[in-house]
Amino acid sequence: MEEQDARVPALEPFRVEQAPPVIYYVPDFISKEEEEYLLRQVTSVPYWFLMPQSQSGPSSLGESYRTGPHEDGPLYYPTVSTISLGSHTVLDFYEPRRPEDDDPTEQPRPPPRPTTSLLLEPRSLLVLRGPAYTRLLHGIAAARVDALDAASSPPNAAACPSARPGACLVRGTRVSLTIRRVPRVLRAGLLLGK
Repeated sequence: MEEQDARVPALEPFRVEQAPPVIYYVPDFISKEEEEYLLRQVTSVPYWFLMPQSQSGPSSLGESYRTGPHEDGPLYYPTVSTISLGSHTVLDFYEPRRPEDDDPTEQPRPPPRPTTSLLLEPRSLLVLRGPAYTRLLHGIAAARVDALDAASSPPNAAACPSARPGACLVRGTRVSLTIRRVPRVLRAGLLLGK
């Protein structure tokens, strides 16, 4: 299995500093024309879909959702890549839940606050590796508008043309193409019920 904290030399210029290790953000990873083509392909399918490239190769999941804090689980290698289509969003990262968070004898806890947030613009590529993927929870809060200010600009703001202080970014429909590598052994075990 690959080293969880291993860097990807070709992506190092896109590494997000001031964020948990290891996050890469590549703006304009695909062209506007490629985005429009992919959106047409996704919207022509009336349900979420899984397109395996090969039994042990990458897979892509088309998603259009907002989620609370969650983890993607250990079934995948510790790397996930996501291409954003259609609209921007803000991806929040959270510390993992602790056992006492679910203890019914404890006082109710306020909703978790993100430890960091990234602005994901249309046509961008996000790559999460190591602790950013395997340790932290992530989610997308329900919001119609993302108001940006200098005091709380995301750590990848320098790579995002729309991340100007004072900007109010109106969310539209975003489609996330998420690429994960599923090991053949795990996949076969799941299919066989083992």
